[in-house]
Amino acid sequence: MKIKVVLGLAALSYAPLTVAGDKDVYPKERVAEFIVEKLDVTSLPAALRPKKEKGKKTFVDYGFTVQEVNGGEAIIRAAGGARKLSIKVLDQRSTGIYVCVTEPGRIAGQAKMQSVVLLKRNDPNTLLKGRESWREFAACPVVGADEKSPEESAGGD
Repeated sequence: MKIKVVLGLAALSYAPLTVAGDKDVYPKERVAEFIVEKLDVTSLPAALRPKKEKGKKTFVDYGFTVQEVNGGEAIIRAAGGARKLSIKVLDQRSTGIYVCVTEPGRIAGQAKMQSVVLLKRNDPNTLLKGRESWREFAACPVVGADEKSPEESAGGD
């Protein structure tokens, strides 16, 4: 009987930890909207983020406006329309959200810069932080500054 009581108390003492671990850090719906609102754009790869300015972190802080949100994709434009970015949700897990961040090129349908970025946050009250991902997606081939030609890879001039 004492063993059952001890096991019961042990199980109850761990219950709050398992419930806390299940706390939703990422939404299941309107994910693209959530990303636009909660992304720390200063954590994006240098080629895709705006020039860092003191006190600015989000798209709104930098004057970007949402042009379109369709399901898992958002298109945003910088103040004055000088720059446009597309953020497309590729995969969502409890550990983070994989997105394809694209800056369109001058020719329709071609990307000037494109990269897979993993967005994460440790707490529901913090901004999403992004870092380039090693993971590849057919829907988001890497395009731009991080690509190297065979000559560059071989160390040629």
